[in-house]
Amino acid sequence: MATELSSFAELKKAPVAPAPAAIREKEIDAQGRAYATGRRKNAVARVWVKPGTGKIVINGRDQQVYFARPTQQMVIQQPFDVSQRGGQFDVIATVSGGGLSGQAGAVRHGIAQALAKFEPDLRGAMKTNGFLTRDSRVVERKKYGRAGARRRFQFSKR
Repeated sequence: MATELSSFAELKKAPVAPAPAAIREKEIDAQGRAYATGRRKNAVARVWVKPGTGKIVINGRDQQVYFARPTQQMVIQQPFDVSQRGGQFDVIATVSGGGLSGQAGAVRHGIAQALAKFEPDLRGAMKTNGFLTRDSRVVERKKYGRAGARRRFQFSKR
């Protein structure tokens, strides 16, 4: 057993060994894919990532067809740009709920998590850029007696 300590002063002076960092393992399924779930606003994306040519399919359609806006396509490409893995992985995603902006954010979140599972060394780069953190901001609910969440009805003096 470890050495016995008889006072708090000895406890303060006792050397503390740092806890070893958990070594993450590669998490892939039988088909060689990494799976992750991404969320943003009310959108939920189920994402599978596997080695390939850089093809991104969302709900059975190509990325350029599903997300027509260049900003949404850029959002999806961010995890690959940060990890310098552009064109090395194929992505298959099914996304539901929310609007297109929330869906693009959900797919980005899912891609980043799946890449971190496929290559655990990329986790640090993804984490520093904030791609692994779920953005918890959602629309505030409408309250009774109000026109919206916070807006009041127009005041009429007479």
